[in-house]
Amino acid sequence: METASTTFAYRPRAFVGVAGPDAEDLLQRMVSNDVAALAPGESCEALLLTPKARVIAPMRVLRRGDDDFLLLTEPELGETLRDELLRMRFAAKAQIELEEHSSHLLLGESGAGVPNDDYGVPAVEVLDQDPPEGLPSLSDEDLERLRVEAGTPRFGNEIDERVLPAEAGLVDRAVSLTKGCFPGQEPIARLHYRGHANRGLRVLEVDGAQVGAEIVREGKVVGRVTSVVPGRALAYVRTEVPEDAVLDIEGAEARHARMRPA
Repeated sequence: METASTTFAYRPRAFVGVAGPDAEDLLQRMVSNDVAALAPGESCEALLLTPKARVIAPMRVLRRGDDDFLLLTEPELGETLRDELLRMRFAAKAQIELEEHSSHLLLGESGAGVPNDDYGVPAVEVLDQDPPEGLPSLSDEDLERLRVEAGTPRFGNEIDERVLPAEAGLVDRAVSLTKGCFPGQEPIARLHYRGHANRGLRVLEVDGAQVGAEIVREGKVVGRVTSVVPGRALAYVRTEVPEDAVLDIEGAEARHARMRPA
């Protein structure tokens, strides 16, 4: 689908504030990206990981001030993210609290707001403001279609305890390989420099697929479906499967579809 020049959509979020003299140091040693490099007003994607590089929570880190950060995560992960940071705070002088904010997306915009790369079109996330009056809105279904067509993973669909960041395409967008140690850094670096992911996300053209369905090629299971919109599916497929391969999903023919650039 095509969006208008500018549209808006609501984006449910949970928010965790991290503030205090040791806020930067705490986040720098706990999350996967280089938050120390952010200037006030800048943001980056990041992950909170287990030591084995399984994702606890994806987030966007917004630096509000020298010692003040806001973490934007999925609605169901706010308490998890807060509690994990509190558990690892030790003697760090930092307050870690859930915060209440509203959030909406402006799609087709790249100006004021928190950048968002999830939907294959320029977009910013705007906090604590009403959408501009008269601006056309996208439904949840339309927004989900943009996410699937962009090949963007979502927690609970493409991201769970079975998935490594490299498999979900998260290393390039949410991991710094140069900033130093953080939980999960060693297995991520080892896979990046010495190996490769055995599977990756692909957007498939298919009708009637169901989430969780197996993907078959020449009698072998080569993947599984993780998200579905009409005519499209987002799925993990083994990397050795050619992009021009014809696949089978519960009797329906599936082919590779070009992703919208994220």
